[in-house]
Parts: sequence; structure tokens; C-alpha cells
Amino acid sequence: MTEDAPSPEEFARRVFAAQPFTRFLGAELVSASPGAAEIRIVNRPDLRQQHGFVHGGVLSYLADNALTFAGGLALGGDALTAEFKVNYVRPATGPTVTARAEAVATTRRQALCRCEVWSVEEDGKQNLVAVAQGTIVSAHTPDPSPSA
Repeated sequence: MTEDAPSPEEFARRVFAAQPFTRFLGAELVSASPGAAEIRIVNRPDLRQQHGFVHGGVLSYLADNALTFAGGLALGGDALTAEFKVNYVRPATGPTVTARAEAVATTRRQALCRCEVWSVEEDGKQNLVAVAQGTIVSAHTPDPSPSA
């Protein structure tokens, strides 16, 4: 990184803040560093399914975004999810849900990452609710300036 370039955490916070869907859900980027990320969301009624549990789509969002931030920062920049899979373990019912992801293996072009999603109770007890794995690739966005 050059002196003018933001730190990995600053870069991650800028990208996170620029995601409309993330703002819509009210997610919080707890921490981010090369190869690791933690994202939290408050469990509220509009994020639940008919049985009162946090909707699987919300858990999937948390896993996907945490995987992508961990992998993208391991790769040194902007990234996209090439694929991921999630296994649901038990319903999420605590007042907050947290996803923690880490890059397991990184090449020049991709990062294999894994993530655990935890339902956190009021007393601080954590229950594993989902496990995910994904492949994250560098995102090469086109240069917006016209070609000469």
C-alpha cells in the first residue's frame, strides 16, 4: 500500500458503508483485517421467519459478506464471491447474530474462506447457528475513464 492508500480496515469500512443492502439490514462491521472479518446484526422482528427465528437469508447474508471481506482483504482489495455454501446448524434466537470469517488458503487470484455464524444470547453465551465456506475472487472493475 502507498502512503495515500487507506489501511485494510479503512478500505473495508468504506466498502461496507457503500452497500445499500447492508444499510437496509442494519449490519455492523465489527472488525476487518487481511484474511479476517466479523459482522454483526441485531435480531429484530422484521428479520425473522414465521417461527420467530432469524431468517436463513439473513444468516446467509452474514456468512457471504463476512467471507467476501475476509477473502477480499487477504487478496489485497475489492472482491466478489465466486461461490459459497452454508449449512444451518440450529435456529438463531439471540438478540444479536455474529459472523466470523477467515481466509484458509489464498492464491494470487482467489481465497478459500470459512465462516461461523453465532447467535449471541443476552448473557453472552454463543450458539453456533451456521457454518459456511466460500471461494472469493479479486474484483477487477473497469476503468471509468475513456480510452485514449
